[in-house]
Amino acid sequence: MNPQRTAWALVLVVAGSACTWWGVAPSAASPAAAASAQMLDRLYFGRAQPDGTEVSEQAWAEFLRDVVTPRFPHGLTVLAAHGQWRDAQGRIDSERSFLIELVHADTAPDTADVRAIIAAYKQRFRQESVLWLRHAVQATF
Repeated sequence: MNPQRTAWALVLVVAGSACTWWGVAPSAASPAAAASAQMLDRLYFGRAQPDGTEVSEQAWAEFLRDVVTPRFPHGLTVLAAHGQWRDAQGRIDSERSFLIELVHADTAPDTADVRAIIAAYKQRFRQESVLWLRHAVQATF
């Protein structure tokens, strides 16, 4: 490799790093400048039911259509997951799960909608709990 070209590349890397290190603000055109404060809610839905059956793909699709999508029609992400935990007797237990990620404004109505989704899943599929994680994030669409 050409030593002069290598030296210039190093200068550019150092100069770029210095801008970041000195706290130079992102330009108005950058994605970071356009981001807004949002909430990221992650909901973990276990599939195992008390009678030994599992929430089916069909039942899950109907739940998404009837309960989740009407409350968050602008979009969401659904992932297949596998959870593990220690039960009250100290045994390790696990089950397949569904994970939903919702990015939305931090408003009382949206929070109420998340709570309604959790309550509906617990009732419909006889669940003891749904894990809910909430994070303040910066997001741009």
